Amino acid sequence: MTEANAPLAGRHWPEIVAAARACLGTRFRAHGRVPGLGLDCVGLVLVAGAVDAGLVPVYALGGDHHALLDAALHLAGCQRVALPLPGDVLVLSPAPRLLHLAIMTPAGVVQAHAGLGRVVEGPLDPGWPCLAAWRFMGAR
Repeated sequence: MTEANAPLAGRHWPEIVAAARACLGTRFRAHGRVPGLGLDCVGLVLVAGAVDAGLVPVYALGGDHHALLDAALHLAGCQRVALPLPGDVLVLSPAPRLLHLAIMTPAGVVQAHAGLGRVVEGPLDPGWPCLAAWRFMGAR
């Protein structure tokens, strides 16, 4: 994928948050991409940002894959930001060498939570450091 093929402008942040919230209750499914049927954290971000799943290569969120994740978020039309705001993608670390994605909302985050088995919204777990924040182009 070249820079010219990347999405130009997507949803504004309220639409991103609304799309993520529309997935609440969807069961967690590794590599899931279908709201209402099954999503993982990457699938939730793709749905919220209205990103074609074909833009994101096969991924692994465990291990040292920060560069691959950064490249995938860039291909999905995101740019890294210093201060996250609602609608932004957060890269979290729920455990050493484990990465997790969530969508920031005014009430906390929407995430596909493997432990709870579904997409939920709630406060950000203070034990999960935020390693990076990314913003969809056109969100602000």
